[in-house]
Amino acid sequence: MSTAIFVACAAQERKLWVQCVEVKAPKDAEFGKESRIGKAPIKLPAGVTVNFDSDLLEVKGPKGQMSLVIPSMVEIRQAENTLRVFKTEESRTANCRHGLIRALASNMVTGVSEGWTKQLQLIGVGYRGTLNGNTLVLNLGFSHPVEMVIPEGIQVKVEKAINVTITGYDKEQVGQFAATIRQKRPPEPYKQKGVRYLGEYIRKKEGKRGK
Repeated sequence: MSTAIFVACAAQERKLWVQCVEVKAPKDAEFGKESRIGKAPIKLPAGVTVNFDSDLLEVKGPKGQMSLVIPSMVEIRQAENTLRVFKTEESRTANCRHGLIRALASNMVTGVSEGWTKQLQLIGVGYRGTLNGNTLVLNLGFSHPVEMVIPEGIQVKVEKAINVTITGYDKEQVGQFAATIRQKRPPEPYKQKGVRYLGEYIRKKEGKRGK
């Protein structure tokens, strides 16, 4: 058999094999499975109450109160001290919303019962933070102090002038405020000065050497 004929036969066999694989693939493979996160139950701690109002979920606890709009492709059911999220239809959007709504609902329950915390460190000579009423004042090596108004629902505590602790019941709000503070002076890799999360690893780089 010549080389040209052998290559043509190999290409034809490969094409036929690909076509067979496409025919054998199940049509409902995309929608037949449930999200492992979405089908996990949510335990309700003591002191947390849940109310349903059409497509609105309200969660109340010792730390505060939060609400979440539930899309029509999923629903939430309560059985004793647990919440379960179910899909009402089989579609790609429903698969995405299934795990998302369960994660958001779980974050709400944890937030109103225990709260969320982010810790930051100010690393650098002269770097320090203070509280002035409802304003966080940061000295980060600039010619002027950086003043940040603390949003409602968030508590900030400064210890030893370099440790900043942010707490609140809304995970998204706590994380966003901590990220905004870090963005004012991100840690640089040479002297590793800046604002970093507690325990964050910053890979150190070697500076240029003189000839």
